[in-house]
Amino acid sequence: MRKQLVRFGISLDQQLLQTFDRYLMRKGYATRSEAIRDLIREALVAQEWRDDQETVGTITLVYVPHRPGLVRQLTEVQHRSGSLILANAHVHLDAHHCLEVIIVRGKSTALQALANSLISTKGVLHGKLTMTTTGIPLT
Repeated sequence: MRKQLVRFGISLDQQLLQTFDRYLMRKGYATRSEAIRDLIREALVAQEWRDDQETVGTITLVYVPHRPGLVRQLTEVQHRSGSLILANAHVHLDAHHCLEVIIVRGKSTALQALANSLISTKGVLHGKLTMTTTGIPLT
């Protein structure tokens, strides 16, 4: 089934439109419509997170694997939250640093709690939770 496109007009201050057009060029958008659709989707995804809906994301960690007990602690936290974890990837950045990317799915508050417990583990140098949408609310 093909979706029907709807046209609508908006009014913007000239300075704001010029700034927006520069943004479009930097981001590589072909049209204003494409950029506006993406901005609307971004706002809707952010609302999903605030409403504690089912969402997906990644938790990225950079850590020192040779720190005593660190790998065990990270593994224990992940095992306790196994129902939230879909997959993970582990990369050796060099002899002293690892990168782990954990793909997660669940309510946004549960994912934030999992990310916080992993990121706050002593020996984790940097961590970040990036949440996105399952796509269902946007279709």
